[in-house]
Amino acid sequence: MRPNDALQQLKFRDPVRARALRDALERLVWRADHAPVSVMHVCGSHEQAIAKFGLRAAFPRDLQVIMGPGCPVCVTDVPEVDEAVALAKQGVRIASYGDMLRVPGTSQSLADAKADGAQVDVVYSVTQAVDLARDTDEELVFFASGFETTAVATAAVLLDDPPDNFSVLSAHKYIPPVMEIVAEMPETKIEGFLAAGHAATITGSAVFEKFVERHGLPVVVAGFEPLDVLAGLVRLLELINAGEAKVENAYPRCVTREGNAHAQELLWRVFRPTGGRWRGIAHVPNGNLRLRDEFAHYDTRKRFTIDASALWSYAPPKLVQQCQCGDIMAGIASPSDCALFGNECTPDTPVGACMVSAEGTCKIWHQYGGHPDLSSMKRGVA
Repeated sequence: MRPNDALQQLKFRDPVRARALRDALERLVWRADHAPVSVMHVCGSHEQAIAKFGLRAAFPRDLQVIMGPGCPVCVTDVPEVDEAVALAKQGVRIASYGDMLRVPGTSQSLADAKADGAQVDVVYSVTQAVDLARDTDEELVFFASGFETTAVATAAVLLDDPPDNFSVLSAHKYIPPVMEIVAEMPETKIEGFLAAGHAATITGSAVFEKFVERHGLPVVVAGFEPLDVLAGLVRLLELINAGEAKVENAYPRCVTREGNAHAQELLWRVFRPTGGRWRGIAHVPNGNLRLRDEFAHYDTRKRFTIDASALWSYAPPKLVQQCQCGDIMAGIASPSDCALFGNECTPDTPVGACMVSAEGTCKIWHQYGGHPDLSSMKRGVA
C-alpha cells in the first residue's frame, strides 16, 4: 500500500461509520427497566471532543456519559494554590501554565498576585520555565500541574541538570487512585469507565487491571477523535451488557498493555505517590506526585519557607461557597445543575476552577454546549 493510500484509511470523522456506531449505542443502551446506563470518562480532552463535535446530541437519551475528575488544574487544591500565591507575594518569581493563573486559592489567585506586582510568568512547557531560570540569577519556581503525561516532562527536566536557581512546586496528580474514590461513591452509580488514551500511552492499559478486579467495573481506553470516542463507548456498553469486568484497549495505534517503559522509569525515579486532597472531591491516597528526597534541592517546599497564613484571614466570597465544582468533578452534578453557571460564573468572571481551565467541564460546556436537545435532528448527525 502506498503512503497516501494508507493515510486515506485513517478516517476518524467518517459520517457513515459515526452513524453506524451511534446506531450500535442505541441498540446496546436498551434495558427492560429503561434504567439509564451511566459511564464516566476522567479526561478533559474527552469532554472537549464530546462537546466540540456535538456527540451528546447523538447519544441515546438513556446513556449518561459523565466527566469525572479529569482536569488537573481543576483538582489542584486550594492550599497548593495558596503556596504559589504566598511565594509570589514573598517576591519569588513563579512560572506556570496559563490555566493555573486564575484558579482561586483561599482568597487570591496567581493572577491577583501578579496584579499586585508579583512576578508571575506564563509558560507553555517546563522546558520554557527552565530557559527563564537560565536567563536570570534570581530564584524561579515552576508551579507544576498535570497528570502522568506532563509529570513525565517535569521528571525529564529534573534529570537533565537544570540550573541551581530552578525548583518545582509540584501539584502533579496521578489518575488511577482517584478512579478508586469515584467508584466507591454510591451517588455516582458508574457502571464503566472510559480511560484517557494519552495517559495510558505512558502507563499502559495494564495499570487499570487491578482496579477492574477490585471493583468489577470494565475500563476501555479510548482516543480523542469522534470515532475513537464512539467506538470506545460501544465497546464499553458491550462489556457492561455482557457483565464482563475487563480492560480493553480501543486505542491500539498509540497504547500498549505495557505502556512506555522509559517514561515510567523517569516518572517514578523522580516522583513518589503520596496522599493528598483533590479540590472539592476527597483525600486521595497516592493521588499526588511529590519529588523524591534525592531531588530535594529542586523541591520548592524544602527549599523555601512558605507561609500562606496571611491568605487565610479572608472568608471565601459568598459565590465561592455556592460553587458546585466539587460535585461536578465527582460526577454527581452537571454544570447546568449549578445556579451560577452561565450567570455569575462565566469564563470572563469564573467563580470556580471548572470554569477557568480549558479542560474544565464548566468551561467546555459554556464554550460548546453540554446536553443539546437535538433529538429531532439525530438522523442527520454525522
